[in-house]
Amino acid sequence: MPNPKRRHSKQRRDKRRTHWKIDGPAVGKCSNCAQPKMHHRMCPNCGYYDGRQVVVAKEA
Repeated sequence: MPNPKRRHSKQRRDKRRTHWKIDGPAVGKCSNCAQPKMHHRMCPNCGYYDGRQVVVAKEA
């Protein structure tokens, strides 16, 4: 089995890992109040999900 003759540098290792970054959360807008919300979750602002009210939102 072939083995490397020399050690790879830290720079070479880090250049390879530059694409390992994490993506941000998928955010859409609520169809009821147009506020940003995460996909497949109830809107924290108005309490709607899939066009119907799931939770009564608290007044601030």
